[in-house]
Amino acid sequence: MAEAGHSAGDYIVHHLQNLTVCKQDGAWVWNQCKGNFFAVNIDSMFFAMLLGIVFLTLFGRVARRATTGVPGRLQTAIEMVVGFVDQSVRETFHGKSDLIAPLALTLFVWVFFMNLMDLVPVDWLPGAAALVGVPYLKVVPTTDVNITMAMALSVFVLVIYFSIKVKGISGFTKELTLQPFNHWAAIPFNFVLEGVALIAKPISLSLRLFGNLYAGELIFLLIALLGIWQLPLHFAWAVFHLLIVTLQAFIFMMLTIVYLSMAHEHH
Repeated sequence: MAEAGHSAGDYIVHHLQNLTVCKQDGAWVWNQCKGNFFAVNIDSMFFAMLLGIVFLTLFGRVARRATTGVPGRLQTAIEMVVGFVDQSVRETFHGKSDLIAPLALTLFVWVFFMNLMDLVPVDWLPGAAALVGVPYLKVVPTTDVNITMAMALSVFVLVIYFSIKVKGISGFTKELTLQPFNHWAAIPFNFVLEGVALIAKPISLSLRLFGNLYAGELIFLLIALLGIWQLPLHFAWAVFHLLIVTLQAFIFMMLTIVYLSMAHEHH
């Protein structure tokens, strides 16, 4: 809840502030990086990497200890996730690549774990951090547009790579210049149209995930200001938000598969 002497606006702004570090005048400074393009959001990076390690450790441990007999509940749950992702790839991806299924699994579980941090009560971890002198702490990496854009740009690089690998530079160039109108006079128009559509892929991929999770976090902050009503409302919104958390991870994975499938198709 908002502390005495602080307005609701101050409370919300404080919780939406990242712990940043940047270099100014030859020295590293903390939380004074407004407008600095090269500022690093330490909290987003920390939790993103931590949850990535949790994902690798958990799935690796289960894979090493997997049994052919009756599986335990954890192995069963992970096998269901792997089977679900594998089926999604088989139904959507029409090319041949050993990378797509592991990539889809990584994106789905990693994004889900990062989104899931939104269900942690908003004051718990920032409050604990404040006790050790850390003034700001955002614990949901996907509410940081830098994280979502970085993941989307990684997918974009793979789209360009596979487009050139499968179609060749000539085929990729023709795809950008001879669609939708297959005539030399329409090349400038086609290039602008296809170029915008190509660039829109990583932008929409990142902003969709960022926007939905940022809005969810903002609602949790508003609920935290309601005093005695915050507990039942937090629980109700958390139950509904769990669907959003899962759905956004699924959408990010599916769009990645679709974009990479399109990169493998010949026109």
